[in-house]
Amino acid sequence: MERYQARVQNVLEAMECQGLEQMIVSDPSSIWYLTGVDVEPFERLFALYLRKNGGNILFLNKLFHVPQPPCETVWMTDTDDGVGMIAEKVDKTKPLGIDKEWPARFLLPLMQACPGMECRLASDCVDDARACKDETEQQLMRESSRINDQVMRRAAAFLKEGMTEREGEAYIRAQFKELGCEDVSFAPIVSFGANAADPHHMPDDTRLKAGDCIVLDIGGRRQRYCSDMTRTYFCKTADPKHAALHDLVRRANEAAEALVKPGVRLCDLDAAARDLIAAEGYGEYFTHRLGHFIGQTDHEKGDVSSANTAVAKEGMVFSIEPGIYLPGEFGARVEDLVLVTADGCEVLNQVEKHWSLIG
Repeated sequence: MERYQARVQNVLEAMECQGLEQMIVSDPSSIWYLTGVDVEPFERLFALYLRKNGGNILFLNKLFHVPQPPCETVWMTDTDDGVGMIAEKVDKTKPLGIDKEWPARFLLPLMQACPGMECRLASDCVDDARACKDETEQQLMRESSRINDQVMRRAAAFLKEGMTEREGEAYIRAQFKELGCEDVSFAPIVSFGANAADPHHMPDDTRLKAGDCIVLDIGGRRQRYCSDMTRTYFCKTADPKHAALHDLVRRANEAAEALVKPGVRLCDLDAAARDLIAAEGYGEYFTHRLGHFIGQTDHEKGDVSSANTAVAKEGMVFSIEPGIYLPGEFGARVEDLVLVTADGCEVLNQVEKHWSLIG
C-alpha cells in the first residue's frame, strides 16, 4: 500500500506544478499503477479521480470483482449515468486534468454537464511518474529481460535453413509461454533476407535461405512488465557488405549506450547513433527514432528521438535500437533496453551483439 501512496503523491506533486487540484485518470494501466486495482473495462466507464486534498475516488462498474477497493469507490451498473456521478464529485469551479486515454464518449458529456469548467490534457502528470521505475518495477524489468535473453538464444539455435518466418514466430511465442510469461509484449518480428528491410515486417511464409540476414525483434510480458530486444543474424554465410553494415549498427548502439546517464538529453543519444551511421553514408537508411520508453506496455509515453530535448532521469527504462534498411536487399537492427542508474546505465540484455552465423 505504501508503494501506491508514494506513486499517487508523485502524481499530485506533478499536478500542483501544472496548477491542477483535480484530475481524472482513465488508463487501466495507470489506475493499476496508482491503486493496485486491475480491471480491463472494455467499453465501460472506469476512472480514478485524484484530488489535491486527498479523498481520491474510484468509479467502478459492479460487473468487476474488486473486493477491497483502496479508496472511496462509487459503484455503478450498465444502466447508471456514470458521467453524471463524476459530475457530482468534481469541483466545477477549478480546472480538471484529463489523461490522454479517456474516450470522447465520456469526456464530452462531462464537459456538457459541467459548463464553464476548464478541462486540460494532463497525462504527463502520470506518464512522467510511470517513466521513472521504482525498485520493484526495476526488478520486474530485469526479470522480464532475463527471460527475453533466454528466448532469443533458443530462437537463434532453433532456426534452420528452409524454415518459414511463421514457424519461427510460433516457436518464439511458445518459448515465452514455457518460461512463464503471460504473453508476448508485441507480435514477434521474424524477418528473413529482403524482408528485414521493412522494420515492422510481419512474419509470412518466406523460407530461410543461406546468406539471408535474420532480424528477430521479440519481447515477453511477465508480471505485467514488458521486455524488448532485437538481434540480427546470418544464415550460414554473410555477405561482407552486410556484415560490415551490421557492425556499423552495433557500434551505433554501443555509442549511444555509452552516453546514457542522468542529465543527458535524449536527443543527444539519438544523435550519437545517427551521426555515426550518417558519417558512413547510410543516414537516409536509418528511418526511425533511436528508441522508445517501455514498462507495462511495450511503448510507453516518451521516446529517444531528435525531437525530444528532455533529459534522462534515474529509473527510466528505454530502448536503444539503431538500424539500417536497404529496400529490397537487407536490414539490420540491434536493440537493447537500458535502465538509467545514478551514474550511468544498466543494459538489461546480455545476448551477444556481434553478428554470428546460424541455421
